[in-house]
Amino acid sequence: MAHNWEQMIVELRESKYQVEFDAGLNDDEILQAENQYCFKFPTDLREFLQTAMPRGDTFPDWRSSDDQAILYDWLDMPRQGIVFDIEHNGFWMEEWGALPRSLYEAIHTAGKLIASAPRLIPIYMHRMMPDKPQSVGNPVFSVHQTDIIYYGFDLADYLRHEFALPGREPWPENVRPIEFWDIERLQEVRWGDGPLTFKQ
Repeated sequence: MAHNWEQMIVELRESKYQVEFDAGLNDDEILQAENQYCFKFPTDLREFLQTAMPRGDTFPDWRSSDDQAILYDWLDMPRQGIVFDIEHNGFWMEEWGALPRSLYEAIHTAGKLIASAPRLIPIYMHRMMPDKPQSVGNPVFSVHQTDIIYYGFDLADYLRHEFALPGREPWPENVRPIEFWDIERLQEVRWGDGPLTFKQ
């Protein structure tokens, strides 16, 4: 579905949050960010950022070379959160394979799986969007360790939700599934039968 990003940006500027914007990213800046951080912007996020780029500490600045360390850490946040829950809360999913014999092995195995999964791109604070598939309509997640939930069924729905804009459409019967990031399954395991114990 095509969205009028210029109108959305007007609404965000005029909302109670009064979101500020810089000029949109050009093609070279998009390519530079993708090469620097090893992902591809999905179509609708790219269109939004090329219309105008949100400004402020809670938004990623894909243009500034001064924020590279911050952005690397931000992009690594999903891995860090899962590792934290493995280490401190005994989190493990059967889909990841047999229960590792040690905490070190569990963290190593999970890290490899996360590295091969679609990359989660920060949009605002801990709201993130998978970079695959490369099309319009990927969901937006709220990411806090393994407590990962849907926060919008697509980018436009997310922005209306996060910034209290009118005109949200009904939630669809099915949200696009994303490889590895099975939100319902993550929640089921997180709140399931209790923590596992790994040998150190």
